[in-house]
Amino acid sequence: MDDKNKVDDKNKGILKKRTVLGRGLSALLADSETVNHHTVVTENTIISASINEIAIDSIEVNPYQPRTNFEREALEELAESIKLHGIIQPITVRQLAEDTYQLISGERRLQASRLLGLKVIPAYIRTANDQQMLEMALIENIQREELNPIEIATSYQRLLSECNLKQEELGSRVGKNRSTVNNYLRLLKLPPDIQVGLKDKKLSMGHARALINIDDIGVQLLIYKKITEEDWSVRRVEDYVRGLAATKTSEKTTPPKQDLPVEVQRIQTKLISHFGTKVSIKKEGNKGEIKIPFVSDEDFNRILELLRLM
Repeated sequence: MDDKNKVDDKNKGILKKRTVLGRGLSALLADSETVNHHTVVTENTIISASINEIAIDSIEVNPYQPRTNFEREALEELAESIKLHGIIQPITVRQLAEDTYQLISGERRLQASRLLGLKVIPAYIRTANDQQMLEMALIENIQREELNPIEIATSYQRLLSECNLKQEELGSRVGKNRSTVNNYLRLLKLPPDIQVGLKDKKLSMGHARALINIDDIGVQLLIYKKITEEDWSVRRVEDYVRGLAATKTSEKTTPPKQDLPVEVQRIQTKLISHFGTKVSIKKEGNKGEIKIPFVSDEDFNRILELLRLM
């Protein structure tokens, strides 16, 4: 056989392999005579160990799906991957009736397959009650990197309230320690505007954790505005919050000050908002002083930056 024929045979082999992959995982399984069809019982649920081809139109959406937003671009990228390589990981469903199924996990794979116009999809069929459905869907989604912090926090809260889990149990189920779980749950105490900002990636988890330590919702929203409009770093927000906390502690031990005219009080409020610390003003007649406290070298530098002296 000459070199040209060898190259042609090699190319034919590669083409054949790619064609099989393009037909999906089910094509590979169909070519094998070693697939066994049986079921496995685990933790009060039953999962089929065989992969079934299910009509996509017979699959209902998962009512317990914690994700509400799926980026169109990401779905199109997944659809292109499925077009080239097939569905590597089958979805998981439960059977409601003959030829009727409900999705447990694999929402993105299912949506991407619909974008491609596929008629069937490989799936595992699992027996589960509603609570198990919820728990499986939540935990499966929590493990995915693309969830935003609020979606994770909401999933944790649902596992606690709807699946009757304790925080220790929840941590072991999702592979996180209790403090990490608690940090996510605390995000749900933030005002709705800031939660939406987290979903839209207008601020980070670090920003949000610093804001949680502020009791005043108005101040939280004020700092959130600074983060989004002036691109405040996490460190800057932390310094700001520390300054507010130190001022609050100082106020408890400081005797009441003299009353200030309304106009001076208004200016003082603006200065407090601008510097993120308890600015005090003393005024007697035409004379007085403005005092700007700081609690650390970092806080001092932050104030200098605001004064444009650095």
